[in-house]
Amino acid sequence: MDTAEPSGLSRVAASFARAVASPDEELDLALASLAIAQAEYADLVPRTYVLKLDGLGYTLKDRLGDQRNPYAVIGAINTYLFGELGFKGNVDQYYDPRNTFLNDVLDRRLGIPITLSTIYMELGRRIGFPFGGVGLPGHFLIKCPEPYNEVFVDPFNNGAILSADDCAELVRRVSGGQVEFQEHFLATVTKKQMLARMLNNLKGVYLSTQQYPKALVIVQLLLTLSPWALPEIRDRGMIRSYLRDYEGGLGDLETYLQYCPAADDADVVRHNIDSLKRLLGRQPR
Repeated sequence: MDTAEPSGLSRVAASFARAVASPDEELDLALASLAIAQAEYADLVPRTYVLKLDGLGYTLKDRLGDQRNPYAVIGAINTYLFGELGFKGNVDQYYDPRNTFLNDVLDRRLGIPITLSTIYMELGRRIGFPFGGVGLPGHFLIKCPEPYNEVFVDPFNNGAILSADDCAELVRRVSGGQVEFQEHFLATVTKKQMLARMLNNLKGVYLSTQQYPKALVIVQLLLTLSPWALPEIRDRGMIRSYLRDYEGGLGDLETYLQYCPAADDADVVRHNIDSLKRLLGRQPR
């Protein structure tokens, strides 16, 4: 197996870094989401899809005019997005990575909660009604801006309108009763938190299917967002080891252990460090 990092990783990481360099309130969520998609589609031109979103926004703006009643806005978006255009949640193939790539979601009109929420938010921004993201455990939602921010919308379920009590019931249902609802679940998340959630979705898919070169790219993007996220440094070390980049893997695992010597997985990490040292012809501890 090739020991080098996947070709194009530096290019993708640089593109993503540029997309997330702005302060969160100025960050273009669509462009940053499309920068993630460039990890899969090297020739993707993000502006093509930004223009597609612009076109959808223009149509909605014409229909709504100056109307800003939240129920009218939600109704118009739902009619257009889910009724006329046929966007919907991909229930049958929920873990298909295409559900997380914004270009695929716009082309296929299939997505998961966070990408459908991204499209909904981008349309709201274009009509002057900025929705906020809500990162419930296991299910992403959006909520209306103040003073209507107790009105929640579920884009994965055709834009269903939810109350705070409905959100609590949703958490109970999707967690099988294992997660106790807490009020802070309803707080607005940042755009960078949304991007991290998208990346973690992809990371989980790629690790579960042992697509380690792709997983390595995604972990590098997570580290672009949070360079000192030590669990990501640990995971990058393990992925590099699977890809036979033993030197890189060893460096990452030693960094993790240096700062987390009492972590629950410290003994496992030490064992892996010793194994890598043997493979490199060095003396274990």
